[in-house]
Amino acid sequence: MAKTGMYVGLDIGTTSVKVVVAEYIEGQMNIIGVGNAKSEGINRGIVIDIDKTVQAIQRAVAQAEEKAGIQIRNVCVGLPANLLEVENCQGMIAVNNESKEITDEDVRNVASAALVRSIPPERQIITILPQDFTVDGFEGIKDPRGMIGVRLEMNGLIFTGPKTVIHNVRKCVEEAGLYINEMVITPLALTSSILSDGEQDFGTTVIDLGGGKTTAAVMHDKQLKFTYVDQEGGEFVTKDISTVLNTSFNNAEALKINYGDAYPERTSTSEEFPVDIIGQAEPVNVDERYLSEIIEARIEQIFIKAKDALDEIEALELPGGVILSGGAASLPGVVDLAQEIFGVNVKLHVPNHMGLRNPVFTNVISILEYAAELGEVYQLTKSAVTGETTQVEQSSQTYTREAVYEQPTYEPEEPDYQEADEAEEKEGLGDKVKNFFSNIFE
Repeated sequence: MAKTGMYVGLDIGTTSVKVVVAEYIEGQMNIIGVGNAKSEGINRGIVIDIDKTVQAIQRAVAQAEEKAGIQIRNVCVGLPANLLEVENCQGMIAVNNESKEITDEDVRNVASAALVRSIPPERQIITILPQDFTVDGFEGIKDPRGMIGVRLEMNGLIFTGPKTVIHNVRKCVEEAGLYINEMVITPLALTSSILSDGEQDFGTTVIDLGGGKTTAAVMHDKQLKFTYVDQEGGEFVTKDISTVLNTSFNNAEALKINYGDAYPERTSTSEEFPVDIIGQAEPVNVDERYLSEIIEARIEQIFIKAKDALDEIEALELPGGVILSGGAASLPGVVDLAQEIFGVNVKLHVPNHMGLRNPVFTNVISILEYAAELGEVYQLTKSAVTGETTQVEQSSQTYTREAVYEQPTYEPEEPDYQEADEAEEKEGLGDKVKNFFSNIFE
């Protein structure tokens, strides 16, 4: 059945908070509202000021409400990949129904069996993603409900993250007066949304060059295999320009946008422009090549660090190459520089939706599209994580222009703050990656 209804995506980024409202009519997505507000409570993808983040969310939501003509109460929000871990899981149960027909409850129970594991106290399970089911030895089943069997097995992926990150995102959304329909792992949504079936199957790397951080995600065999986060992004390029040229941050951002190019070979030393220097009455002329060299130095550093992490798992040998996304990736010359550093085919993904043809909106559109594609089987397995007993039919989103959908999916939980240590992100990367991906290319 083609999906119908309204979905709202929320991307809480370092430089801005973006909201997109889309209406699905017989499976066709039409974007009817967009909100974009400057973010001041986020640093490197992590909430550092709840009040300021709440205000940014409210401003973005208000813009989207005005353009869409609806009142927004439910959102699908993206979670960053900071300290994200992915594990394989398996569960097996005996079918208890006297008729031996597999029901919703059996699917929920086999997911619960797959969740039995030890989780460190500072982490929590975000979600479980079913890959396939096995009924009495028959493998590769996507939806076992209604089938006859005595033994049901499930293979899936468990995603875990730091409690402090998950709690802070939820807290900000709820204090903004919204309910969370789905917490979507942003790199999972990104790879699932922008990659073709072939790219997901044979293997492709997606690099999201954001304002406050850079995230690399590897998709292979239609599964998210690996994520890497570098706490540097487009804002660091602006800071470098500001420091080297001794100009204000706002001036540096304007120079980057108006004259910037990440590939010096494409620029000229004869093209000059005035720069307001702090402490000097008159502007100083700076040539295009010099500005480009400043930009290149930072982006090259970001790409080299990403390449080192990807080389550890031989991800750049995958045939899909590298796809760039994110606002900083739209800077001229970035694709050329990336292709030179990574040594593989590189292309830039630009959304094709009218009015949103800018890589800065890629994440929020991906969150929305991914959430809209989630089926009933996923909702049942997710209920094993959340403890919900809601019927699958009630979990679907039913926005209309006249009525507001107000049923919460996630209940607020008690605060459980704990410092997310950035050093943990780097510690033991090689060993963890090699153990987990020893068979990635089999």
